[in-house]
Amino acid sequence: MTVLAVNNLSIAIPTGDGHVHAARDVSFAVEAEELFGIAGESGSGKSVLSQAIMGLLPGAEISGEILFEGRDLLKLSPQQMQKLRGDRIAMISQDPLSSLHPFYTVGHQIVEAIRTHRKVDAKTALDEAIEVLDRVGIHDPEQRVHDYPHQFSGGMRQRVMIAMAVVLRPSLLIADEPTTALDVTVQTQIIGLLNQMRRELGTAIIMVTHDLELLSSVADHAMVMYAGNRMELGAGETVLKTPAHPYTLGLLRSSPSHEPSGPLHSIPGQPPSLLIPQTGCAFAARCFAAMPICREKRPPLRQLADGSQSLCWLEEKAVSLPAEPLAETDGPPAAGSQTDAVVNVSDVRLTYGGSSLFSGKGGTEVLKGVSLELKRGATLGIVGESGCGKSTLARIIAGLLPPSSGEVEIEGESIIDLDRARWVEMRKRVQMVFQDPFGSLNPRRRVGAIIGDPFRIQKVAQGADRKNKVRELMELVGLNPEHYNRFPSEFSGGQRQRIGIARALALKPSIIIFDEPVSALDVSIQAQILNLITKLQHELGLSYLFISHDLAVVRHVSSEIIVMKAGQVVEHGPTGVLYDHPEHPYTRELLAAADPDYRSRTGVLS
Repeated sequence: MTVLAVNNLSIAIPTGDGHVHAARDVSFAVEAEELFGIAGESGSGKSVLSQAIMGLLPGAEISGEILFEGRDLLKLSPQQMQKLRGDRIAMISQDPLSSLHPFYTVGHQIVEAIRTHRKVDAKTALDEAIEVLDRVGIHDPEQRVHDYPHQFSGGMRQRVMIAMAVVLRPSLLIADEPTTALDVTVQTQIIGLLNQMRRELGTAIIMVTHDLELLSSVADHAMVMYAGNRMELGAGETVLKTPAHPYTLGLLRSSPSHEPSGPLHSIPGQPPSLLIPQTGCAFAARCFAAMPICREKRPPLRQLADGSQSLCWLEEKAVSLPAEPLAETDGPPAAGSQTDAVVNVSDVRLTYGGSSLFSGKGGTEVLKGVSLELKRGATLGIVGESGCGKSTLARIIAGLLPPSSGEVEIEGESIIDLDRARWVEMRKRVQMVFQDPFGSLNPRRRVGAIIGDPFRIQKVAQGADRKNKVRELMELVGLNPEHYNRFPSEFSGGQRQRIGIARALALKPSIIIFDEPVSALDVSIQAQILNLITKLQHELGLSYLFISHDLAVVRHVSSEIIVMKAGQVVEHGPTGVLYDHPEHPYTRELLAAADPDYRSRTGVLS
């Protein structure tokens, strides 16, 4: 049974600069119990489609049809849509902490959703809230129903959001990037939970994501969006394993799991402005297979023999075309190829709190005797789930947090008892690039000033000399030096991360600590940044500590890897050995959660 049918949907959002054409003639259908995936880069129109279905685009100019259970949602009044939202159509957002009200218990918020749409007393609604929390895997739901959102982990908060969405048994559930901020093991749990919900309740699910690897393993059908256009549509495995459109192929080739070593394919350029009317193919300017006609006429919708559809002038599948040659670039230095250690960490421990209401008499032990060694010119990857102590360890090595005990040496010098003057000098050797490229840049300062701050603080360069050095850094990381006077908001996510890297390189450090540097980026931009990081390492002889929960990314950039769990190192070894022959059960669990092929081959997590 068809739950949702979208026909020839076009969406134009008026702004001060003109109309943003967020969707152009998009059509698709979703069946009961189906998981329908929508993929694409940021700004492709994925989330706008979801908001249109939910009736959350006031003021937008919308044409076409959105048929839900036979009714055209575009013809319903706001009051009628309000009755459908939450009851028959529900939504799970990307950030559960922002979506849950911090002042109310999770039970109160689930009860509110129930009583808004059904006439039941408070006790009955509370009982239903406890039952649905139990169904989504919240332990001790009778107690946890009275807890506040901040008392749950990220994965548990996402489970609460799912509970709130399914408690009224909706026909359609829209999951907008439901696993983006979660660890790989928690991702697997959430996907398993969504699959369980659609089997038990018959719910159709639309999953919006930029994670094509994840989508390829779970989607019954998939649609790839670009610049508001539906570029490709078909069975999930067909679209994401043997893509017809060059854009889909470009996204897949950009993934580190596609190229475990060596340079990554990346899609050049940026998506086009949605304010400008499109004449030819929207992807033509970035397409490796573009022909003259692609820039002149809108491409036809081709129906292929395997049932998939592609908006492209190519008559054959893009996957059959030869890949563009990549520039020859070495991968990460082999483990053991360098003997000079630039970082030595010995038995580092960290305990938060002493005797307190929250931590107990002995405090909370965050790091439990961690030791590691980073060799000059090499990359040491650190993986593990949230709360394992990865970022805490990085901050200790960077001198931003003192350990409770243990020793940290940088280039043979202990940093534990350095005074302020010595730390100012040490800061030249150790720099950090953070996860959020926008949050780590001051929005009120121009990019030239941000990149030039290390020169100013260390009194290394002034005036015209400083400006010239900043321009050289911008050029080194692939930014246009003419954009020296722009603000961070005028750059894309990938460009903002390049600004952070340029700032880290200013004082010519020997060590850079990357804390989840690409987790917030689209896969195509991620490939550009990873290629840049590898290129700079070989050109400048840098040593990297690389922290991530994405095992494919860590595998691509690292020569050695340590696996952390609950504040301890549970496994350490060369990248190839650790991936091919993991010894610790937790390492095998991480690999199984990230790689469906490994999971099916070994039976771990099955």
